[in-house]
Amino acid sequence: MTTFQFGVSLGRLTRKASLTQVSTSTFFTGISSLKSFTIMIRVIEINVHTDTNSMVDITEDKEIEVEFMYSVKWKDTETPFERRMEKYSQSSSLPHHLEIHWFSIINSCVTVLLLTGFLATILMRVLKNDFVKYAHDEESGDDQEETGWKYVHGDIFRFPKNKSLLAASLGSGTQLFALTIFVFALALVGVFYPYNRGALFTALLVIYALTSGVAGYTATSFYSQLEGTNWVRNLLLTGFLFCGPLFLTFCFLNTVAIAYNATAALPFGTIVIIVLIWALVTSPLLVLGGIAGKNGKSEFQAPCRTTKYPREIPPLPWYRSTIPQMAMAGFLPFSAIYIELYYIFASVWGHRIYTIYSILSVVFIILLIVTAFITVAMTYFQLAAEDHEWWWRAFLCGGSNGLFIYAYCFYYYYARSDMSGFMQTSFFFGYMACICYGFFLMLGTVGFRASLLFVRHIYRSIKCE
Repeated sequence: MTTFQFGVSLGRLTRKASLTQVSTSTFFTGISSLKSFTIMIRVIEINVHTDTNSMVDITEDKEIEVEFMYSVKWKDTETPFERRMEKYSQSSSLPHHLEIHWFSIINSCVTVLLLTGFLATILMRVLKNDFVKYAHDEESGDDQEETGWKYVHGDIFRFPKNKSLLAASLGSGTQLFALTIFVFALALVGVFYPYNRGALFTALLVIYALTSGVAGYTATSFYSQLEGTNWVRNLLLTGFLFCGPLFLTFCFLNTVAIAYNATAALPFGTIVIIVLIWALVTSPLLVLGGIAGKNGKSEFQAPCRTTKYPREIPPLPWYRSTIPQMAMAGFLPFSAIYIELYYIFASVWGHRIYTIYSILSVVFIILLIVTAFITVAMTYFQLAAEDHEWWWRAFLCGGSNGLFIYAYCFYYYYARSDMSGFMQTSFFFGYMACICYGFFLMLGTVGFRASLLFVRHIYRSIKCE
């Protein structure tokens, strides 16, 4: 088998806008001219050159006869066809904009890590002072009234409202987290070919179906720990919490694509296959995971005894309410990934190629660390203000980064992209809403789990009567 590079030289073009059309037709003309050869030719690179001295002025509104000329030059190369994409990922051949990309990502990550370390240091010193103060009060036997986060020890583990929805959200978020980890692992080992986006979408569908048991087990197990009784309803809520909005969005957007006669519309056979996968794989695994979670439930680990009647939450300033706390909690994690978002958006919604999955994995790990820490910090500030309703607040603060990502979608659409029209607009904002909703569930789960570990740790470290 002989592999060639395909170089093209074009002359006497009428306009610059016709370069893409002419080069495409030239490529297929060159291919068709080789039908008489018996060797197999695989094109791995095309170099197009234009002759600016042979351009024709067509600005005037009149008929002009234009002659198109081109020449084709074939060059043999030693690069195997299977390794034709390596030049896009080798650091030695990175173009200038990729070097800037690496520098920007490293600079952003270092800045965020420094801010996180600074806040972590402050939080640890404040906690240390709290532990010393409470230990001194216990030894001295003072009858002074308790203040701060220790004051709400009898309400801190009081089960939240809408605990079935919270458990379902944690189950769906855990499934999406497992899905993301598997996709990153496959990307790092080189499974996904940059030009073959269908492989990525197929992997997402298959892995999501296979990890549905994780959602069922996590949701029903946590729901049972919260003394929930209707686990069947909780399991149904878990199954439709993410798939429901995604299915409705897909139905609408696929109808729009059919109305526009676009190739983005999935054929009926593909839709049937997806439905069969959901009915024969996703649903059974979800039920099996739910049954395992219900039967393998354990007691909720609470180091403090919950009082019979809840304490009244004192009036708090506006900046300690839910929405301002979500805004503060989502900004720092978003600042760690906003540079990388442009390259991801340009690859998914544009024509660029994204191959540096290693740096993307590092950014994702930093996103998880920053999300977990900032949620813990917000939970501490909430408890220090004697507000013991931290369950939903921790989940919302952790997932608020998804709202920032969706806000970035508006900036990218109007300032960075060339998309227009109802179909492109609906596809972009529709599917990005589903993706950001998935990030909301996944990062909300990360933030809640981190806050739960933190709350258990600090209340286990003090003596609560």
